[in-house]
This record gives sequence, C-alpha cells and structure tokens, in this order.
Amino acid sequence: MAGLKLVCALALCLLVVSPTATTAITCGDVSTKMSACVRYLQNGGALPRPCCDGVRALNGMARTTPDRQTACRCLQNAAKTIPNIKPNLAETLPGKCGVNIPYKISTSTNCNR
Repeated sequence: MAGLKLVCALALCLLVVSPTATTAITCGDVSTKMSACVRYLQNGGALPRPCCDGVRALNGMARTTPDRQTACRCLQNAAKTIPNIKPNLAETLPGKCGVNIPYKISTSTNCNR
C-alpha cells in the first residue's frame, strides 16, 4: 500500500513542477499517461520510452492547482489496485525521464496542498 501511495506522490510532484495544459485533467488522462510505467514500477529493468513520454506529458498537462489535485486523487484511487510498486523506482522515475522535481517523492503526499 505504501508503494502505491508513492506512485500518487510521484504524479503529484510531476504535475506541480511545470504545468502547461489549457484543459482540465481527467482520471482517464492520468491513467493513459502513466499506464506504460506500471510494469517498470513493479519489476524494474529497462525503462520503457512510452513511460517517460507519459511522465513528461503528465508533467505538462496540469496548468492549475485544481488540475494537479485532480491528477493526484486519480492516481491515489488507481494505485489502490496496483500491487507490488517499488517505492525506490517510483522515487527515481522523474529524474530518469528528464523531469526535474525539487523535492523528494514521498508517500505522505497530501493532494489538497
């Protein structure tokens, strides 16, 4: 469960760094962008290019605080169904995808902030 929260924290961090979208984010958008990362976050190995494409796209999708909060909540809900996420892989995912986040990804992310 803690690993799943880490995935949510990762997404929130990605959204906070550099939002550039003009439309509201939906849970479908978030799921689509992050889906290519699930196997990597569970098993490690080679980082799939579509995963990083999704990480970068998600980072750029949220323009407003409500968009970022929505994405965070969507990931928290989705993460409850994803077993065996490795927190260390989630923590390092943004950097491996060329996305700079100025703070450590944590399982204690509060989507309301």
